[in-house]
Amino acid sequence: MRTTQRRRPAPALGDLWKGWSAPSVRSAFTAAFAVVVVLVGLRLTVRDDSHAVSWLALPPLAASAFLPWRWVAGVGAASMALAFGYLWMLHDFSMSGVARHGVDFLVVAVAVVIAAAVAVVRERDDDRLRRLAQLASVVQQAILRPIGERLGPFDIAARYVSARSGAEIGGDLYEALDTEYGVRIVIGDVRGKGLDAVRLSSTVLGSFRHVAFERPDQRCMVADLDHAVLRNGGDEDFVTAILLQERGGTLEILNCGHPPPMLVRDGVATYLEPESMAPPLGLGPSAQELTVRLQPGDRIFLYTDGLAEARKDGEFFPIRERAWSLIGHGNTGDGLASLETALRRWVGGPLTDDIALLLLDYRPGAD
Repeated sequence: MRTTQRRRPAPALGDLWKGWSAPSVRSAFTAAFAVVVVLVGLRLTVRDDSHAVSWLALPPLAASAFLPWRWVAGVGAASMALAFGYLWMLHDFSMSGVARHGVDFLVVAVAVVIAAAVAVVRERDDDRLRRLAQLASVVQQAILRPIGERLGPFDIAARYVSARSGAEIGGDLYEALDTEYGVRIVIGDVRGKGLDAVRLSSTVLGSFRHVAFERPDQRCMVADLDHAVLRNGGDEDFVTAILLQERGGTLEILNCGHPPPMLVRDGVATYLEPESMAPPLGLGPSAQELTVRLQPGDRIFLYTDGLAEARKDGEFFPIRERAWSLIGHGNTGDGLASLETALRRWVGGPLTDDIALLLLDYRPGAD
């Protein structure tokens, strides 16, 4: 039986040049040709400088750091054409004069080949990074399942802020479920980073999604999650976590070594802290339950320590002071988006840790 190999269709012309739509590409392309024009313009005023042709090797090399290889080849072709034209005019349109400077012309040609090769390798690496980022996004969506905008009496929004470009997954976790025992929520942060942290995060979430529908008491859920961390983690692994449960307008909070949640009510933000902090999951926590009576319009803000430890020049981000202006009004999704924007502007650089964010707006009569 003969098998036919399906050939990959040739890319459309629009696909070949779709990179032109990016402002950075347009700027780089324009700058590369501007360098060509400036160099040639300057050197044309020096009639006896034949070796200025070698300078035309610079634009394609510079373009290889930004542009697709086809565009680099275009810049290189322009450089070679200008090199030939410059030598031809310099020697009174004599081909023999051009031939005497063949080495200078060869330098430009070699630079064009090298620049195109560099661009090809860079594009392949960029494509590989894009595929890895897409894979990380798929894995993250499988582990951190999307949370609906409405859950029980809450309007709810979740957000995962990655500290690393191209890597959208880490050890921060969250989940919210509507069970017969009420709305149950967990947020946590696995010690460490990398694949081990992702694996342990997945284990904790899988365990929570099971026991949340089976255990009527949150303290039993803490014990189950603690055992899951002990069975699946290393000797030094642990997970800081907060478990919340809402029933009939009462919020019950168990904190296992995690930054305290925040209650935003009537323009004032307060931390909901227990009298004593329990150790994280994996270290045998025995958490004390904190009970809060909710009022319509209350907002509960949960976050991981990437936010609590974000700083600029040694000064921590003022979460409580800015909570009302950022997350105290409007819808919950816009509130978290505003918070992330304010945080990045305040830090003024890359974040040092991933951040998981949850914002709950208590509206029992909104259904």
